[in-house]
Amino acid sequence: MSDLLLAYAGLFAWSFLAATVLPLGSEVALAALVRAEGRVWAPILVATVGNYLGACTTYWLGRRAAGALGGGRQESARDARASRLLARYGGPALLLSWVPLLGDALVAGAGAVGMPFFGFSAWVASGKALRYLAVAWAAAGLWP
Repeated sequence: MSDLLLAYAGLFAWSFLAATVLPLGSEVALAALVRAEGRVWAPILVATVGNYLGACTTYWLGRRAAGALGGGRQESARDARASRLLARYGGPALLLSWVPLLGDALVAGAGAVGMPFFGFSAWVASGKALRYLAVAWAAAGLWP
């Protein structure tokens, strides 16, 4: 039982860190746990919650940085692309919050522009859950 708890704690931590600015991916950890345990829904839930909470941390950091820096910060090309996506599509752009590098910029940008937290949460959690669902189904061999 303790090995299983440790595996889920590891998945949670890895998923949390992957949603911050650290260059990590959590898909391999999820797929490994699905393959080892033969379960799909519990790993999806644990990975989604961890990744969502990591995104909330990045959102908060973006919000704090925008307040501290004001408008004097120079945007990188990635940040500019994320800003354009948020301006054009609004909350639904956050369905892409799982995309490496761009997703971090989208999440931080949502915090920086002061997107309401409830809307942010709904879009980010949905995007991350759908991504993990696809990864888990593929790992379990359920994908057609």
